[in-house]
Amino acid sequence: MDLKSHKVTSSITGTINTHGSALTPDGRYLVVGSLTAHDSVEPVKRPEGVTEDEHAAHHGGNAAAAAEDANNGRIYVVDTATSKITRTLEVPGPVHHVLVTPDGRYAVSTHPMGGVISVVDLESGQLVEKLATGPAPNYVVATDDGRSLLVSNTGNGTVSEVDTRHWFVKRNLRVGGNPEHMVFAPGNQRLYVNDAASGQVLALELAKGAVANRYEVGEAPHGVGLSADGQTLYATNQGGNQVVRIELASGARHTRPLAPAPYHLAVSPYDGQLLVTSRAENKLWVLDPESLDVVDEIALSGIGHQISLEAH
Repeated sequence: MDLKSHKVTSSITGTINTHGSALTPDGRYLVVGSLTAHDSVEPVKRPEGVTEDEHAAHHGGNAAAAAEDANNGRIYVVDTATSKITRTLEVPGPVHHVLVTPDGRYAVSTHPMGGVISVVDLESGQLVEKLATGPAPNYVVATDDGRSLLVSNTGNGTVSEVDTRHWFVKRNLRVGGNPEHMVFAPGNQRLYVNDAASGQVLALELAKGAVANRYEVGEAPHGVGLSADGQTLYATNQGGNQVVRIELASGARHTRPLAPAPYHLAVSPYDGQLLVTSRAENKLWVLDPESLDVVDEIALSGIGHQISLEAH
């Protein structure tokens, strides 16, 4: 979709039950994840220099491991110039959300059913890491320097910080509730985390590893975003059919009805307008960031999920 005209310019076909999406930093490729389990396209290949015994041991060497390998997920790599799928890559299970690391090298997917995130090298197409973070990992964001990823684990109320140089969990931060979508404040000192259980957005201060503030959103919150200057927080609540704007300096809270079921939310880098999808209908709203009025409504061919934006 063109962010200036709000016109849908192209669509991608050939994907199955897509939910997560992320652009490479240069905007050349869109990585899209399928939330459906797939049979393995082909057997896992033995890397060069690894013996058959070592390869079998790595994958369990038993029928149970083989069965597990057969229940894979997929990510699609799409050329944004042609809207054509250039590669379909296997990952360990259905994909919820997707991130491309700031250097453009890796695609990271969350796999709620397996309790892991996966890391795929976009150049080789190979799975390079499968890392347990916690029950039902949901969303993932990266620091600006790309050295850390933050993963929300909805199943145990934690946020995991992952070291991207050695691919290990550096620490688990307890926030409570059911953390889902997240957004970094400019400078990466604070992380705003949507808690579906409490109906709040939590401000997580990373230096202290503690929740510094809580902001009321409403029943069944989902999407969360920040203005470019980091001073205004936006969120959706599906239960109350509202979009919420919170001025962080004063705590002033403004709401506007938006129905039905406002869902994912993103802030346009073009003009700061809000892009909000509906969980109940095939459409996307464009909202004025100050008044929260609907300025446009775009029909979609399905329910809109993770929104990926490119600033020109």
